[in-house]
Amino acid sequence: MPVPRRASTLQPPAPVRRRWFRQRLLAWYRKNGRSLPWRTTDDPYHILVSEVMLQQTQVDRVLPKYEEWLTRYPSLDALAGADEADVVQTWRPLGYNIRPRRLQAIAREAVERYDGRLPSDEATLRSFKGIGPYTAGAIMSFAFRQRAAIVDTNVARVLYRIFVGGGDPKAHAMKAHLWEVSRTVLPHRHVFDFNQALMDFGATVCSARKPLCEACPMARGCLTFASAAPPAQRRLPGLAGSRARTR
Repeated sequence: MPVPRRASTLQPPAPVRRRWFRQRLLAWYRKNGRSLPWRTTDDPYHILVSEVMLQQTQVDRVLPKYEEWLTRYPSLDALAGADEADVVQTWRPLGYNIRPRRLQAIAREAVERYDGRLPSDEATLRSFKGIGPYTAGAIMSFAFRQRAAIVDTNVARVLYRIFVGGGDPKAHAMKAHLWEVSRTVLPHRHVFDFNQALMDFGATVCSARKPLCEACPMARGCLTFASAAPPAQRRLPGLAGSRARTR
């Protein structure tokens, strides 16, 4: 599709751009999506564990630890009642040892207040310390199959490059805009696949340092690609985030 002219102010994608993006992304994902164990479950606790583990940690390091963790702590009740030192030890060597403590705190609150279950609504999920807007959206869309937007570092990079292509990606207004873009392009059907596709696409094609622009199915409609230098010299802008995800 033709690349639209840049707008002087941040605007959500037009309907034709939304449809084009959804169709291209879902078609790509059906052929190239990765097979990952947390994509075969709708258990909210399992989804939560995977999302916390994937913060600042690569998928290949998470895979064996995810299975070990769920074998040892198969439920929120099991995690809530475990010894904290054992929980931290089980987490190693993933690092950032505040994360297992936060997971256990979430488990204990869920047991105390919600009969050992995670709630399905955003406001209640975000009332837990350690569950921010991205993690809440992930749990809602992946576990409860709700139409919930997500924006992590990979997703933000994809949306910024394709739909914005200029301005400070770290600015508060830009971050808010990218959340609006994510909500706007989100389909009413296939939400699970769409959100998983966004993350996979950012991790494997539209990566931070070496994006595969020449093989990208979005290149023709990407604002950043259209305005970049000749292919041999292209260096597309990345997108830093306070909670980097390398999945």
